[in-house]
Amino acid sequence: MASPSESRYDAVVVGGGMGGLVCAAYLAVAGRRVLLAEQHDVVGGNSQVFRRRRRYEFDVGVHYLGDCGPDGIIPAILSGLGAAGRIGFRPMDQDGFDRLLLPGLSVDVPADWDRYTRRLSAALPAEAAGIARCAAVLRAAAEDLRSRLTGRRGPGPGPGVGGPDLELLRQGSGTLGQLFARCGLSPRAATLLAAQSGNYGGPPSSTPVSVHAAMLDHYLRGAYYPVGGGQVLPATLVEVIEAHGGTVRTRCPVRRIAVGDDHRVRGVLLADGESVRAPVVVSNADYRDTVLTLCQPGVFPASVAARTAAAGSRAAVAAVYLALDRPLDLPNANLWCWNGDDIERSYARALAPGLPRQRMAETDRVPFAFLSFASLKDPGSRTVCPPGHSNFQVMTLVPPDAGQALAGYRRGAEYLAGKARLTEALLDTAERAIGPFRDRITHQESATALTNRRYIGGRSGSPYGFAHWGGTGRRPDVRTSVEGLYVTGANTRHQAGIAGTAVSGITAAGHILGRPGLLPEVCAGAVLGDPDLLPPRGADFDPLRVSRGLDRRNARGLALIDR
Repeated sequence: MASPSESRYDAVVVGGGMGGLVCAAYLAVAGRRVLLAEQHDVVGGNSQVFRRRRRYEFDVGVHYLGDCGPDGIIPAILSGLGAAGRIGFRPMDQDGFDRLLLPGLSVDVPADWDRYTRRLSAALPAEAAGIARCAAVLRAAAEDLRSRLTGRRGPGPGPGVGGPDLELLRQGSGTLGQLFARCGLSPRAATLLAAQSGNYGGPPSSTPVSVHAAMLDHYLRGAYYPVGGGQVLPATLVEVIEAHGGTVRTRCPVRRIAVGDDHRVRGVLLADGESVRAPVVVSNADYRDTVLTLCQPGVFPASVAARTAAAGSRAAVAAVYLALDRPLDLPNANLWCWNGDDIERSYARALAPGLPRQRMAETDRVPFAFLSFASLKDPGSRTVCPPGHSNFQVMTLVPPDAGQALAGYRRGAEYLAGKARLTEALLDTAERAIGPFRDRITHQESATALTNRRYIGGRSGSPYGFAHWGGTGRRPDVRTSVEGLYVTGANTRHQAGIAGTAVSGITAAGHILGRPGLLPEVCAGAVLGDPDLLPPRGADFDPLRVSRGLDRRNARGLALIDR
């Protein structure tokens, strides 16, 4: 029998981001006794929300979702857990869910590959042939990737994709910048085609074609926003885990992943001293922490440890969260505002070392900004803002801050000065895009890479994962060399974002359960979970409360929204 300071589970999941939650949920519905341990007050990772002034709720990372139609991957993953229809997905403007703004140019991105290609070609008619060729390659790459993920055969490369373009797809190692060069595109055309690259945080020169293709296809299949905000996603997964006998503990950091001399995982040691025995551990913690900190030296091969220590991250994000005491007269679309015509130069400026004050000295303008409007995407929400008010975010990319200490980041004069200057530059860009609003602001706060590190736990502060791990585009698999130890999350080969990390979670669960084709199974309609076990939701349903786990659901300190 386990001692009072020791407990036993079939599996322990370290970290409650989307990858860890999906993995834990699938293990739970398959009958495994699961513990999910999350260091923060709520689970969700970059899909969590935070509340201010008892009036406003801001999403950290769920600004929009793609591929949420009837055959979408995200609904399929939820359906396989018995949670079909438990989350509503409200369509954004499908004729223009993203508005791309370059100097002297505005293009609305529709949810359709053919119309997308025609609009970009019409915007730059002198480069129409190159744009069409590039879009055809991206579309073929996306179809190939999706068919391999879901098990559904796509239509094939299609017309206009052959010869060197087809070889680029087959090699799988070409960068987006190489594709742009092969298609003869100017820097302006390249900027237009890669204008939404902020969704993965890297320039064309270091981004694999597959990464951009998958991102673009994800949204061109339809852009949506979850009804009730991003927190409904982790809350639903918590409901699934707990309804099927699993346990979710928040404020429960893990100190060590225990591995025996036989190179098999033994469980974990919690920060409070409790030992949890389990033959399977899934780490949704930052991959660097998993390899270099949570596991003892020598657990991973020296080559893996060295590659992980030297790995570089994609960009981090700086954001300004805003609320106004008036509504916004805008379409239900995101705005991508580029202040230049050369995307490589813009990324070089954005990611150059140094503080924002130094990087922006030349023009006092951020190279680009992304504007996301929660109050337009979820207008009926009782938490996003009061009636007649608005809620939105202005974001840009900044260097990952892996080497900067968290201690005192709220008080360091140099850091605060750079943060204030960056905030003003983002507000300036936003007002150029949507008109003056500073005199109507009722709430304003800013976040940087260090904010992400504090609350999410990633070493670099980047939500996008590795830029390189021993090679451009190379990333870890969900399986490791340690028997019983798996990893999920934004650093794996399945990429970042809600869909990418969710896929990493179901893929890891499939390997653990001996069902490596689990994702194709659920895409074909398999349901492992029992929907009758899920709790009813009343008028007082609060996703943030549910996301604390059953033991802490009614603990003090939960931010509320006045009704």
